[in-house]
Parts: sequence; C-alpha cells; structure tokens
Amino acid sequence: MPYKRKRDIHLHVMVTADEFDTIKQRMAEAGITNAGAYIRKMALNGYVLNVDLSPVRELVSLQRRCANNLNQVAIHANTYGVYPSEITALQKDYAELWGRVSDILEQLAAVTAL
Repeated sequence: MPYKRKRDIHLHVMVTADEFDTIKQRMAEAGITNAGAYIRKMALNGYVLNVDLSPVRELVSLQRRCANNLNQVAIHANTYGVYPSEITALQKDYAELWGRVSDILEQLAAVTAL
C-alpha cells in the first residue's frame, strides 16, 4: 500500500525576493526552520507565538527538588519521631503551592497551543 500523506493538497505561492527575505527573517525570529510549517501556521492562525519557557522549566525543577526535600523530611520524621503535625502542615503547604503552579502551567499550555 502506498504512503498516504496527511497533507495531500499542494499549495503553491509566488513571492518576490524582498518578501521571501522578510519571511525568512520572521521565521528566524520565531525560531522556525521549516518554511512549510511557518506558512501553514501563519495562514491558519494569523500569528506565530514564540514563548521562552526556560523560567517555567526552572520553576518545575525547583518544585521537584522541594518535593524530594519534603519526602526526605517525612522519612526522617517517621524514622526518628518528629512531630507528625509539622509534616502534615508541610505537606498541605506544598500541595497548595503545587496546585497553583499546575494552574499556571495549564494556562501556559493553553496559550502555546493556539
């Protein structure tokens, strides 16, 4: 059986050299190297959203470290008998913090999916 393309309609557009240079420049600004993907995104959505998510990645990394530290404190508390109420309070605060971060990540995902 022959390969069936997902996008099976060919669209051909003629541009001037200046227009092509502008398109290449805007592709570079958006961090896109595939001209077809860029043109398709622009034609369907009217814009390309280029979001730097490195601060969010750092936030998630810090959250993971915080969770590891909380687990270590819980293990230490269970082993050596630290007050369980303090552990419960820490877990509650962490759950609240992670819930807020999750909401922010979901909103960012919705924005970047446009």
